[in-house]
Amino acid sequence: MTRATLLKLVAAMLALTVVTSVIMLIPEWNGFNGSVEADKVDTLLDVMIVLSCFVFSIVMVMLAYSVWKYRAKPGDESDGEPIHGNTKLEIAWTLIPTIIVLFGAGYSWVILDDIEAREPDRMEVLVTGQQFKWTFEYPEQGIVSNELHVPVDRQVDFRMTALDVIHSFWVPEWRVKKDLVPGITTSVAATPDTEGTYSLVCTEYCGVGHPTMRAFVAVQSQEEFDQ
Repeated sequence: MTRATLLKLVAAMLALTVVTSVIMLIPEWNGFNGSVEADKVDTLLDVMIVLSCFVFSIVMVMLAYSVWKYRAKPGDESDGEPIHGNTKLEIAWTLIPTIIVLFGAGYSWVILDDIEAREPDRMEVLVTGQQFKWTFEYPEQGIVSNELHVPVDRQVDFRMTALDVIHSFWVPEWRVKKDLVPGITTSVAATPDTEGTYSLVCTEYCGVGHPTMRAFVAVQSQEEFDQ
């Protein structure tokens, strides 16, 4: 392969990466964004989409080039030339995916570490899951409720446990999710930044009533929350 051909292939890969990335980044894959953590998770998804488009472009461009370059001539029914191997090519197709995976893992680690950091002024809410209902206790206010009310722009530290089987805490607009396990206290933090009403969904199959295990969620101003 000549240097000119290699440059053309690289240019084709980059062009296809740009085109596919633009197309794939148009949809709002995660839906409405309703928390500080959601911004970071959505950015992580966008980065992974671009990396995936890059890998896809490498494979498709090289596949198209190989089909065109090494196609059999009309009437040629002879065996293909014996190929021993190409050390440089084998190193390249091992090294490139390794770098991509390590970058993705490192960036994901940074994002996860960031969204799991606890703020000094966070509010604590105790969450209990059971077949098939949610219960929320507010230690600071001395209130127990079947509805989840939280103030806007303040981090909430959810301390969670299950009474019977494994459940899972998930408000889609907040992006973060964590399982509730009997006998263990797990925790997840979210900082809602948009007032409104949402739905808490159990995403771990917990029995015949699993589809009904939802709870009303309200993100309110501090004044409304205090009331």
